[in-house]
Amino acid sequence: MARFVRRSTKKIGQMPGTAEYVGDAREHSVSIDAFEYDAEDVVRTYPTTEQELATLRDSPRCAWINVDGVHDVDTVQRIADVFDLHPLAVEDIVHTGQRPKLDEYAGHLYIVLRMLRWDERTQQVDDEQVSMIVGPTWVLSFQERQGDVFNPIRERIQTNRGRVRKLGADYLSYALLDAVVDHYFAVLEELGDQIEAMGEEMARDPKPEELDAIRRLKRELLFVRKSVWPTRELLSALQRDENPLLTESVRPYLRDVYDHTIQTIDTVETFRDMLSSLTDLYMTSVSNRMNEVMKVLTIIATIFIPLSFVAGVYGMNFTFMPELGWKYGYFCVLGLMFCMAAAMVVYFKRKRWM
Repeated sequence: MARFVRRSTKKIGQMPGTAEYVGDAREHSVSIDAFEYDAEDVVRTYPTTEQELATLRDSPRCAWINVDGVHDVDTVQRIADVFDLHPLAVEDIVHTGQRPKLDEYAGHLYIVLRMLRWDERTQQVDDEQVSMIVGPTWVLSFQERQGDVFNPIRERIQTNRGRVRKLGADYLSYALLDAVVDHYFAVLEELGDQIEAMGEEMARDPKPEELDAIRRLKRELLFVRKSVWPTRELLSALQRDENPLLTESVRPYLRDVYDHTIQTIDTVETFRDMLSSLTDLYMTSVSNRMNEVMKVLTIIATIFIPLSFVAGVYGMNFTFMPELGWKYGYFCVLGLMFCMAAAMVVYFKRKRWM
């Protein structure tokens, strides 16, 4: 349940805008790296002081400052003071249970995303909150821990490939959004492979443990859906709202990301239907197997019912039963029982019950 709901009881009763870290315990130190670039040049730095951060804030070139680790509230607050972030945005940055959303504040946009990755060790979808603040010439990104899906963007900035160095902070924010959403497809591809393999296995020989596997995959798809559906609302709001921080040139790219989100949602719903079909297939297979067992038992019981009747009649041992004193009575009764059983087997086969 902790994957779906982050415990935040310690925030009860606090004033709005109070920065209180809510999330898993972290021990690693906070790291900050920054790209400052334009069409001609790029510089990568690792700012640590307020003065270095203020230089990036006031630079005429575009700047991307990435922060790995939001458990250190003092560091997050120090960065927020330099860039004059709204207290409610700071509160949401360190509260790692936020749903994807868009908030507009004076001078900047605050965007929350859920970055999903497939964990091979636990065979689960691993998620992480990514907070982005889009300013006039800068973008701040806050992550819970080191490691992300943004390396292709870093490479494009360093090698001057694509449009990222030629356009501003709004295009950079689009590129980060696009990287997160596109990585949803990698997670769904892994889940799709497992669903397909499970379907083939169940078609051959359904086993009880596969029902637990279906429940696990349904839970993972629900986890993905919880992140993707609000992202669609976020991107719709970005396209719809008129904000001076987003130029008209970047809106077609935002529509493209929105289309990718819709495609992701369609894939999630398709996979959920496939898992429901696999559940029905399993229950049908179990029911058919039980019906086959019951049919065999019923046929056996039906054959032995008249035999039991004959055996019961001649097991009463009354004094005046002529067959009891007959020399061939025992063999005749056995023959009668055999003929009755054979006749019933022939009848069942003609009816195709056997």
